Amino acid sequence: MMLDSKTGKKVDGKTVAEHIVDFLGRRNVEHVFGLCGHTNIAVLAALADSPIDFITVRHEQIASHAADAYARVTGRASVVLSHLSPGLTNCATGVANAALDCVPMVVIAGDIPTHYYGKHPHQEVNLHADAAQWEIYRPFVKRAWRVDRADLMAEILEKAFHLAESGQPGPVLVNVPMDIFSEVISSDTFDRIASNTKTLVKPSMDDETARRIVSGLAAAKDPVAYIGGGILLAQASAEIEEFATHMGLPIAHSLMGKGAVRDDHPLVMGMTGFWGTELVNQTCLNADVVFAVGTRFKEADCSSWYPGYTFNIGAKGNDTKVIHIDIEPQEIGRNYPTEIGVVADAKAALRVLTRVAKDMYPDGFNRTEKKAEIAAFREDFKASNVEMQTSAAFPMMPERILADTRIALPDDAIITTDVGWNKNGVGQQFDILTPGSILTPGGFATMGFGPPAAIGAKLAAPERVVLSLVGDGGFGQNPSMLATAVELNLGIIWLVMNNNAFGTIAGLQKAHYGLTYGTTFPGSAAAPTNGPGYAEIARAYGAEGIRISSADELLPALQAAIASGKPTVLDVPMINNPTPTTGHWNILDIYSPDKDVSHVST
Repeated sequence: MMLDSKTGKKVDGKTVAEHIVDFLGRRNVEHVFGLCGHTNIAVLAALADSPIDFITVRHEQIASHAADAYARVTGRASVVLSHLSPGLTNCATGVANAALDCVPMVVIAGDIPTHYYGKHPHQEVNLHADAAQWEIYRPFVKRAWRVDRADLMAEILEKAFHLAESGQPGPVLVNVPMDIFSEVISSDTFDRIASNTKTLVKPSMDDETARRIVSGLAAAKDPVAYIGGGILLAQASAEIEEFATHMGLPIAHSLMGKGAVRDDHPLVMGMTGFWGTELVNQTCLNADVVFAVGTRFKEADCSSWYPGYTFNIGAKGNDTKVIHIDIEPQEIGRNYPTEIGVVADAKAALRVLTRVAKDMYPDGFNRTEKKAEIAAFREDFKASNVEMQTSAAFPMMPERILADTRIALPDDAIITTDVGWNKNGVGQQFDILTPGSILTPGGFATMGFGPPAAIGAKLAAPERVVLSLVGDGGFGQNPSMLATAVELNLGIIWLVMNNNAFGTIAGLQKAHYGLTYGTTFPGSAAAPTNGPGYAEIARAYGAEGIRISSADELLPALQAAIASGKPTVLDVPMINNPTPTTGHWNILDIYSPDKDVSHVST
């Protein structure tokens, strides 16, 4: 028997923190990511005797990025435990990144005691309202709760997981005053939800609508399937591949749709937009029907929505029709007029569409000419890159780095990208051969995502090779993630594409302003001046650290790192060439109106 902390009466129960840990265990949560603080140690104490592992980090942004990747790989909401105020704000960038990429996450944060609201105790956020730290997350989480009564905790946690994982997924915040964590309550409220469903049934599509869609695609002369990250979130890769193959639809994808269908599939054309290729952009421009699933038609993927570059949808004199399926109603018709809009789970909808399509057109559609065009373009595109991919130049060509990395990695390896060549170049030139094996910061394009994301990916799939492709700018954001990787003996490889600069921005600034002020570091990629030695940093944390000194060293070093199973950092000096582009980006017009100016090498 214990005493209620407020009434002093005897209560036969556990603390709220202990109930929370029990609740997480019933939801099969295996890892909680976070950092300690005086407001959340009650939860840590409860976790200590639990089978759930607490993944300790040195900075809260590492926790939220790692949790983001963990959720992407497992397909279930991850859990982050944060301290109040600076802990919560440190965590915010990773949570916002997850929000913009629709990744399910439950953030549990400690806060000041309820009896100190408004008194401005240690670390209270109260400039505009008392105990208001939870409001910091309101612009980007699906919902933020402040738990002011212990007996509401069970209900709020249940709602939090359901909301995070349903509809368009995303993070939620459960903000808990530290005295609530320590309050002793009976198990009644948690018992009441114990038998509640853990997963909500998602909406599908009716046969009538399916027949209308299939008929429209069958009648189209030049249809295109345009797929986004929603395919991966719905774990619908097999379903979109089966439907597109039966209907003979050439497949274009957004950045976030990369790897939804393996890149060597005969119908996959590649990524659209600014960093897209001529084949995919021209095919989308000429399409009479665009069958879009799980995509927002975002700016970079659509060449800033300018007609004549990627899509002509809605342009004067153009009659391209859009069929759009998405779990979130607000995405349909947001950027392009839509003829048929369906609110449905991608996996469920595609199963209905495939069944109906096979009933209506049992022989399917082959479109051999388009397949031949895709195959020919693919061969020519790869041939055009051979010189760069085999170049012995040092610092290395980015194309050679990607080519050697693809050779070294098994087909099911998970790669995490960051921003710059390691994201844009990968989207354009690096074949993903297992659906869902590339984790990219899309909506927020967060520099520093990739290295800690690799931790979450490796914990979610310990049997798979995990490699983080990252620039030196991104790696420098949170190198302390190495401490966590070493402590957990996670055999992750971080390949630092080191151009001694914030390379993409340096190339942009030089192209438009003729200088690189504030975008490059002293010295050069080959010989940085007083710059960080990333191999030495790795060794200081207890990881392996290798600086590549010639182009021919990279491939054997990668192969050795994979074989070793040890946390390894490869510092690879790289020439800062821009990623080739065929689309358009409005920022170029803002910097240089009426001029054809893009990025240049620095």
